[in-house]
Parts: sequence; C-alpha cells; structure tokens
Amino acid sequence: MFVRAEAGEERQCPIETVIQVVGGKWKPLILWHLLDSSKRFSELEKLIPEVTQKMLAQHLRELENDRLVTRTIYPSVPPKVEYALSEYGKTLIPVLEVMCEWGETHNRPSVKPAAWVTANPG
Repeated sequence: MFVRAEAGEERQCPIETVIQVVGGKWKPLILWHLLDSSKRFSELEKLIPEVTQKMLAQHLRELENDRLVTRTIYPSVPPKVEYALSEYGKTLIPVLEVMCEWGETHNRPSVKPAAWVTANPG
C-alpha cells in the first residue's frame, strides 16, 4: 500500500513501515526484553527459547541496522557483547506497552470479539 506524495513520489503507508521495521514473530519480543536493561545474546536466547540462534542474530542485526538497538562490545576475553534499546528505539516503548496491554485484554477468557457477540446473542 502506498500513499501519494505531493511531488508525485510514492511513499509507504506508515503502518506498512512499522510492520517492516518491527513486525514478525521475534522482533517485538526482542524489543520487549530490552525495555528494562541491556542483555547479552545468551540472555535473550534464554528469555526467548523458541527462537533459533540464526534468527535471533539476524533480527538483532536488522534492529541494529534500523537504529532501534545498539550493540556494545566490551574488550575482554572472551569478548562481552550487549544489546540495548537505542534512544531512537526507546521511542517504541509506548507502542510496545500498548501492545502488551491489548494482548493481556485479548487473553482474558471473558473477552469475546464484538462480531461474535453480535452474531450470537445470549
């Protein structure tokens, strides 16, 4: 989906941009786990046990390329590497918090989709 710009150029729909940058199964979880503090790769692996090393590394690289995550290498043996939300990445905190709240509400047993309630009164 594209929105026409005034100069005749095409630009992406903002929602599509968000989905491209933070969409998918693992990126929101990675960002969520980095909210409070920086984490090492192995810590993220433990917090998200379903993700493969390859996918975690790929998504961290993409988040770093999109300037949402910083990667800090400490000179030690073995090298210590930590990932953290960048200042720019912290602008996503309200979005992640709202997603969390929505997910908690959606997971409540008493919540039924409005279409279901309307179609199935009683």
